[in-house]
Amino acid sequence: MDIVTGATGLLGNALVRELLNRGRKVKVFIRKTSDISCFENCEVETSYGDVLDLESLIRAFQNVENVYHLASEISIMPGQNKNLGEVNVSGARNVIKACFECNIKRLIYTSSIHAFKEARSATIIDESLPFDPQSSMGLYNRTKALASLEVIKAVKDGLDAVIVCPTAIIGPYDFKVSNFGALFMGHCRKRRKIIISGAFDFIDSRDAAIGHILAAEKGRPGQSYILSGERLTIAELMSLLEEITGVPAPKFRLPRWLAYSVGFISPVYYKLSGAKPMFTIYSVKTVNSNSFISHEKASRELGFSPRPIREAIADNIKWFRENNYF
Repeated sequence: MDIVTGATGLLGNALVRELLNRGRKVKVFIRKTSDISCFENCEVETSYGDVLDLESLIRAFQNVENVYHLASEISIMPGQNKNLGEVNVSGARNVIKACFECNIKRLIYTSSIHAFKEARSATIIDESLPFDPQSSMGLYNRTKALASLEVIKAVKDGLDAVIVCPTAIIGPYDFKVSNFGALFMGHCRKRRKIIISGAFDFIDSRDAAIGHILAAEKGRPGQSYILSGERLTIAELMSLLEEITGVPAPKFRLPRWLAYSVGFISPVYYKLSGAKPMFTIYSVKTVNSNSFISHEKASRELGFSPRPIREAIADNIKWFRENNYF
């Protein structure tokens, strides 16, 4: 049996379904407050708890072979966020302790491409870069780097674990509506009037799930594997959305200096309106940082082969439509 923490998220939903499709028995580790309607058509076992509650993890990990630790707090808002450190770092430490306690065969830890040290623009980002717990990019990056280093330390102490580092995940099973899912829906509703300069690497949720399973099956203990897909500029992304949906892409591009200025003040709007944060200084910095990312190691060692990102975008929008998100 496999257990998945963070199972209700986009990647978690895709991973649960991929494991079930492969004939694996799956347990989902969730909070009692979580909405589990996303699993109503899935034959999964449910275990309630919290990554900050070590005893609940130990109970859940009984008779489990592989632990997929996806649970994570994500924030692109500025300032301190107590939950980031608690969930991302302390939670990972608890998962590691529970793995030792329950003699888990393998831990597959979901880190992030943002955990790596920022690379110069001319550099290809790969696993040779170190994890950077001092990252100037943001608190989220630092917490994912710290948690990754905890996993590496645990491997030295005898735990069989691998680390996977996805890029921006898009695709079907976006029940909670991720940031890019919200962007896609906003485009379809003709609410996007401007775009900003920049680019990023995108991966299909189903390919990210497959990459996790390949890491469980073939990954070398203590190794990290980048799961990237295809790099798109923001303009190319919007053009693909226009091609897929028929809705014209925004024509006005915000100058970079103005995008940074707006990014500094936008958190005030998000806090007052309660809207999902999308356009902050963190997001502007991220899409203007180096996004030339290689998954060559995962392809070579695991057999990882991501699909064209156009398919992921089209299937993401199709899934939203079929599930009445519009």
